[in-house]
Amino acid sequence: MTEIKWPTTNWPEGVSHDVTGINVPLFSMLDESAAKYPNNAFTIFNGATRTYAQVKDTADRIANFLVSRGIKKGDRVAIFLPNLPHYPPIYFGILKAGAVCVTCNPMYTADELNYQLGDAGAKAVFVMDHPEFYKTATKAIKNTPVETVVVCNVKSYLPKVKAILGGLLGKIPKADSHESGHVMFDDAVANAKPEPPQVDIDPDKDLALIIYTGGTTGVPKGAALQHRCFMANVLAVIDWARIPHTPGGPTEPLREGGFHSFLGVLPWYHSFGMTLVMLCSCKTGSSLICIPDPRAGNPPFTEVLKAVQTYKPTFVAAVPTIYVAFTNHPLLDKYDLTSMMACCSGGAPLPVEAAKKFEAKTGAVIFEGYGLSETAPILCANPANVDTRKFGSIGFPIPGTDIKIVDTDTGLKEMPQGEDGELAAYGPQVMEGYWQRPDANEQVFREIDGKRYFLTGDIGNIDENGYITITDRKKDLILVGGFNCYPREVEEVLYGHSDVENAAVVGIPDQKSGESVKAFVQKVAGSTVTEQELLDFCKERLAGYKRPRSIEFRDELPTSVVGKVLRRVLRDEELGK
Repeated sequence: MTEIKWPTTNWPEGVSHDVTGINVPLFSMLDESAAKYPNNAFTIFNGATRTYAQVKDTADRIANFLVSRGIKKGDRVAIFLPNLPHYPPIYFGILKAGAVCVTCNPMYTADELNYQLGDAGAKAVFVMDHPEFYKTATKAIKNTPVETVVVCNVKSYLPKVKAILGGLLGKIPKADSHESGHVMFDDAVANAKPEPPQVDIDPDKDLALIIYTGGTTGVPKGAALQHRCFMANVLAVIDWARIPHTPGGPTEPLREGGFHSFLGVLPWYHSFGMTLVMLCSCKTGSSLICIPDPRAGNPPFTEVLKAVQTYKPTFVAAVPTIYVAFTNHPLLDKYDLTSMMACCSGGAPLPVEAAKKFEAKTGAVIFEGYGLSETAPILCANPANVDTRKFGSIGFPIPGTDIKIVDTDTGLKEMPQGEDGELAAYGPQVMEGYWQRPDANEQVFREIDGKRYFLTGDIGNIDENGYITITDRKKDLILVGGFNCYPREVEEVLYGHSDVENAAVVGIPDQKSGESVKAFVQKVAGSTVTEQELLDFCKERLAGYKRPRSIEFRDELPTSVVGKVLRRVLRDEELGK
């Protein structure tokens, strides 16, 4: 790959402009760390640890089990789990079997999960042994190709005393009953040999993951990413995410071998948490603190503070709402958070005051980044240095990556420096394309200067010293606490109600989550449906962050001359209030 040197005088010292060593299978990082640091703790969960050697052994057995169930190279296997210690060995086990991971949001309803399983053609799914998660999965697999369901109970991953007490007191979560034919995770592991199949992986061509996103249109599509997409992103991030010795002073890359500990507060089904936390910790031989529910505790988020004080993470990747939750927590001063050294923020703009408060409490440095599910996910980041980072900017493209600002009409004409246009991205982390959607691929890929660029759907510019700033969105994306919510998906649910004639959904400012979802509805003539009835209707069909927080009834909705509902007009009206 040709080295891309970004035009700036503030490029981080010691950071390469290119990324190499990416053409290896993604699971090789687990094998390497297990060989170098077999006795190092990989996962930490409620005080119980699993070493790299143990995680590799389990991953090898999972691969062996999947092959015994008829899973072949290229088959899709879904993971429907929160951040449990089962996640890394399942993830790498699927890859070792030559299969493709389909990571699913555990907050999804049965309808949402059913769509993903069916669209991806998943043949197996791993689900938590839990009254709600398991019930959702059993409903969701109907009319899909899923033949194997593996149920993951947390008991065997707890310290023995907690497991015994939890079992006696009935506090360990489990489903009310299990359907015939479903396999318990512990049985699958115990009965399989630690002998993964010998699968020939081409990292440049073979898929590692399908992750669902609304893309630039809001219709759920699977972003299909090869092994090299994640290897490139992990290696570039490890080089970029340096630890400053002093403000403005020298920095060093993340050390290997157990020096670091990663706080697993971001969900691993999402590419941000998957790459920046789960995979980066694995590649560096670091420990990974499993946080299944960041909101746990009284008041909420207290369990995260306890975990930080107990396990002393040095690296944190989070969305702005998590940093705000830290700084605004009423018990903040009772906990020692000074172990944290470097933190990255993404998913939404980070309020400057929240960053300053967090840094003052921890002594860490926060640097903002930018990316998408389609790019595994990081494209750009601010330097990890308080003197050269620029709040409000997304910084520079990370090693191996190029960004162009192109016109919003054709996506082919490069805009003059300083002028707004759509961000187009090129690099080894960019996806192959949307799963079985050649029509969608035609919309988002452009050949520029002989290279294949991805149109991000975000509008921005590049200043005189190379800093990139996002100024607007070409797509009607709503960012709720760092999660992407696409209006069309919510509108489709509303249209499914017999009393809704027309609907439009927009994002409105929200102090807690950055934005929240508001719906505007035109009722069917004569309807007496209430706001609460529609909210309840949505609750049954949408994950929590996608649900409208309020619904406003209108006699009619603003439309264009061709009858298209103008969401922007509605949003502008809300902002005007």
